[in-house]
Amino acid sequence: MHLDRLSWSVDGRVIVDGVDVTPPTGALTGLLGPNGAGKSSLLRLVAGVLHGAGAVHLDGTDLLALRRRERARVLAFVEQDGGVPESMTVAETVLLGRTPHGGLLAGMSDDDRDHAEWALVTAGAEAWRDRMMTTLSGGERQRVHLARALAQDPRVLLLDEPTNHLDVRAQLDTLAVVADLTAAGVTVVAALHDVNLAAASCEHVVLLDHGRVVAAGPVSEVLRPEVLEPVYGVRCTVLEHPRDGRPVLVFDRTPR
Repeated sequence: MHLDRLSWSVDGRVIVDGVDVTPPTGALTGLLGPNGAGKSSLLRLVAGVLHGAGAVHLDGTDLLALRRRERARVLAFVEQDGGVPESMTVAETVLLGRTPHGGLLAGMSDDDRDHAEWALVTAGAEAWRDRMMTTLSGGERQRVHLARALAQDPRVLLLDEPTNHLDVRAQLDTLAVVADLTAAGVTVVAALHDVNLAAASCEHVVLLDHGRVVAAGPVSEVLRPEVLEPVYGVRCTVLEHPRDGRPVLVFDRTPR
C-alpha cells in the first residue's frame, strides 16, 4: 500500500500535509507524533472517511476511488471512539463486519457466521457475545470493534489508538492479535501515543508533526534522540532491551 501525497485542510488550516509513505506489506506500521500531529486525521483519510487530496494505492488500484462497499472488502478501520450500536449484542455487532462480502439482499451465510465466530475468539471477545453493546466498558467495546474489523477479512487494517482504555495484559493480547495478522500478510497501520509500545511492537514507524512526515522507516532508524527530541520537545535517552535488543526510550522534560 502506498499513501500518495495525502492532504486535508479545514478552513484554510492544513491538518495533513502531503503525506507520502509506503507502509510495508504484512507488517505493523506505527503512526507516532504529539497531540494534534494529524495521526487520526491521516487514518480517516486513508479509510475514506475524510475527503481530501491524494490517493491510496493497493496493487495498482486507488482505494479512495472505490465505492465504500468495495473498499470495505479490502480495508477495515477501527476508530478510537467508534459508535456503539443501540440494541445490538456483541455477536450481532461483529457479524456486521461481514456485510461488505454479501449481496445487497442476501442474508448472512454459515461462512459469514464462521468468520464472525473466529473474529470473536481471535479478539478475545467471545465471553461477551450475548451482552448488549451498551453494557460494555470502553476497553471491552474496543475489543469488539477490533473483532468486527477482523470479520471483514481485510488486507489492510487501520487502528486508531487500539490500546486505548486497555490494561497492560489486554494491550499485549491486542498486539499479539496484530502480530498474527501481519504474519498472515495483513498490512496494519496503527496510531499510537505510547512510543515505547511502538518500539516494542512495530516493524516500521512514521513520525508526524503538524501534519507532515518528519521521518519514516525502521524502528531503529526513527526512534532516535535527534529525531524525537525536536518533535516532542523532550530529552530522550535510548536504551537496549535486555531480551530482544529493541530500543527502550526514557524521556525527561527539556529544561526551560
